[in-house]
Amino acid sequence: MLSMALHLRDQEMSLRDIAKRLVITTGAKKGQHPSPATVMRMLREHDEQAAKAVST
Repeated sequence: MLSMALHLRDQEMSLRDIAKRLVITTGAKKGQHPSPATVMRMLREHDEQAAKAVST
């Protein structure tokens, strides 16, 4: 799901549009769409990890 979110962000889509296109594949909310806040958190965590990997 993260790779698709990154791809959609590269296309400059809004968080709401990204959340509408993503589908949760596992867990209790399987088959549902994540909230825009969840998408933002996911992308922020990825960016922080990427920055940490570059700086070390």
